[in-house]
Amino acid sequence: MVWNEGWHEVHGGATNLADYYPGGIHGAITAGVQKLMPDAVVRTAALADPEHGLTDEVLDDVDVLLWWGHRQHADVDDAIVERVHQRVLAGMGLLVLHSGHHSKIFKRLMGTTCNLQWRNAAERELVWTVAPNHPISEGVPNPIVIPQQEMYGEQFDIPVPDELVFISSFAGGEVFRSGVTYTRGRGRIFYFSPGDQDYPVYNHPDVQRVLVNAIRWAHPAQHTVRELPAGSKREPGWFAS
Repeated sequence: MVWNEGWHEVHGGATNLADYYPGGIHGAITAGVQKLMPDAVVRTAALADPEHGLTDEVLDDVDVLLWWGHRQHADVDDAIVERVHQRVLAGMGLLVLHSGHHSKIFKRLMGTTCNLQWRNAAERELVWTVAPNHPISEGVPNPIVIPQQEMYGEQFDIPVPDELVFISSFAGGEVFRSGVTYTRGRGRIFYFSPGDQDYPVYNHPDVQRVLVNAIRWAHPAQHTVRELPAGSKREPGWFAS
């Protein structure tokens, strides 16, 4: 499922989003996923939908949730955040995209402010692979060249990642941990920063490849829980991948 708050589709931004995302941000992400995963069933939801489109019944059918938000983080209902949080702990994959670093769900899972430095000056971003053997970087050129993008820079207030997959550099000299993974409970989480609403980043074929790789990596079928032998004790919070 691709979740998009939907603010920029209505109110616009520094550029006319409809010129490069006629189906909205969620539509562009969905198109990229379906191009590379034609057998995938992809649904979309938005903040304005009843229960933000994330009812229990809907989430029962979601293996991986992609989250894009920017202007309306505070408007996401805390009860829905708790619902998504519990699903991640139970094994649902979560991909948090671009300014979703400030979403309630990501900050809840990280336990930090998730603050960072930023500057929106249409700068070139180079996304460097630092984990070439990781499934998320498979088939991705090094670097990915994004001609125009909002600069995100360190210090990025997140916990030490389980895995650092990508680091970005910008024309102004800044660097940023742009692709990081975490495990919370049984759920796998990937944060990926490229994707500002003012630039057609989700039309970039290499960005689409990263997202599809990450969906496959985060899918609960990729990390089943091993059962302990009868009579063994399981420590609190124990899980295996």
